[in-house]
Amino acid sequence: MQPVFIRAVAGGAQLLKRCQFAVASAAGLGIPVSFTEQVPGRLGSTDPGLLALVARPEVHAKETFSALPPGERGPGAIAAGRGIKHLLVCGLETPVCVYQTATDALAAGFAVTVLADCVGARREADARTCLEALARAGARILPSEAVFYSIVGGAAHPFFRAYTELVKKYA
Repeated sequence: MQPVFIRAVAGGAQLLKRCQFAVASAAGLGIPVSFTEQVPGRLGSTDPGLLALVARPEVHAKETFSALPPGERGPGAIAAGRGIKHLLVCGLETPVCVYQTATDALAAGFAVTVLADCVGARREADARTCLEALARAGARILPSEAVFYSIVGGAAHPFFRAYTELVKKYA
């Protein structure tokens, strides 16, 4: 979620808001959050407002489109030693980085959920085609609220009140 890319995709401001919702929700639930940046020296860093939602943001620079390329910098680079089995993916651009990250994660044995309202693209038709392909490959494609409400599970969850406030704030 680097500003240069946010400006290039359809509905970039709304996409950023939905990603802020997802990151704030994950952080509130204690779900580890990692950010990746495509060649940050040339393209800039992650949106500072997004980074501010995590106490100690973990940021990984990358030159490949996938955040989890096969090989030594592969899936272990972000998930190693953390017991991570399921990835929630948001960001851009859907036909490039999101698609390649999700396919590499699936190939590495991770369960993958793409947060449908938290991904964007320059061309919506391309994004739809890629999301359909990811669904056929085994990824779940779901809206972020549905995913986080499923994790919270009900009003008895300790994060429920704070979560409903996030829902309202980022509506």
